Amino acid sequence: MKLDGGIPSSLHNAASSAQELERAGYTGGWTAETSHDPFLPLLLAAEHTSTLEIGTSIAVAFARNPMTLANTAWDLQSYSKGRFILGLGSQIKPHITKRFSMEWSHPAPRMREMILAIRAIWDTWLTGAPLEFRGEFYQHTLMTPFFAPDKKDLGDFGVPKIFLAGVGEMMTEVAGEVCDGFICHGFTTEKYLREVTLPALHRGRAKAGKTMDGFEIVGPSFVVTGNSANEMQQAAAGTRQQIAFYGSPPAYSGVLEIHGWNDLQPQLNALSKQGKWVEMGDLITDEILNTFAVVGEPETIAPELTKRYGDVIQRLSFYAPYSSDQSRWAQVIADIKSV
Repeated sequence: MKLDGGIPSSLHNAASSAQELERAGYTGGWTAETSHDPFLPLLLAAEHTSTLEIGTSIAVAFARNPMTLANTAWDLQSYSKGRFILGLGSQIKPHITKRFSMEWSHPAPRMREMILAIRAIWDTWLTGAPLEFRGEFYQHTLMTPFFAPDKKDLGDFGVPKIFLAGVGEMMTEVAGEVCDGFICHGFTTEKYLREVTLPALHRGRAKAGKTMDGFEIVGPSFVVTGNSANEMQQAAAGTRQQIAFYGSPPAYSGVLEIHGWNDLQPQLNALSKQGKWVEMGDLITDEILNTFAVVGEPETIAPELTKRYGDVIQRLSFYAPYSSDQSRWAQVIADIKSV
């Protein structure tokens, strides 16, 4: 199993963090789009590593357009010598319309079209064919030589892989149809992955006339562990709040409903509107925590992850280095990669 870690979005320590991941044996490093741009740190990560795959998990697709994403991804793929993965996500409507002041409509069809548009732009840059993408949401019909990057930029590496994050069935199906991989949202359980996510991916692949061969699934990443009782307690508290945050919007209610926790989402949503983030975490019981997260001492992490996901995911995105005991954590990394 490939093991990925997190690269902080701050430019001040992105390079050193990427180097640490590479030295520790991680396969890849992801940035998230939170308080900083997710692409800029990856330029530093590419410059200061040689084997580490780098990617966004995720960049907010609808805050941008296909041309800007195609250009940025092309440049990062070129500079990293084929190590870049363009990981996209939709975000939810309030963020797109109120935070980014961008248009929102029919997220799954729009995402499908956006990815097809990116691929059409890349094809024009590679082949010189006229750019003639005409969709419902995006139209790209102008590309003059002055604005087209040189196909030699990519050498023999080819265009970047595109991964898509999702929770709902429609977005997941889109990922199966037009992407190279799927990023399971952290707010995913084994039951939801097997009963909802995987069937949707298979339907998408079938639409495209493809199998799952070569398609990568990045598995859920909630892990609660540590080298001491205090670390465990802190990790559990933080994870409860993260689960509560993800569980508050109606868009993700299906994950709770499949477990019979139908009443939880309205409670979390109401508290989120009051800004009661700590109180939200208090609603996450031990049962809920253990369902979403793998909880235990470091030595128990790899066996439990293997039990839950070993037969269905190809990559694990991991955001808990617990580096205070390097030798102990190095064994955890080795155990997970051996799956």
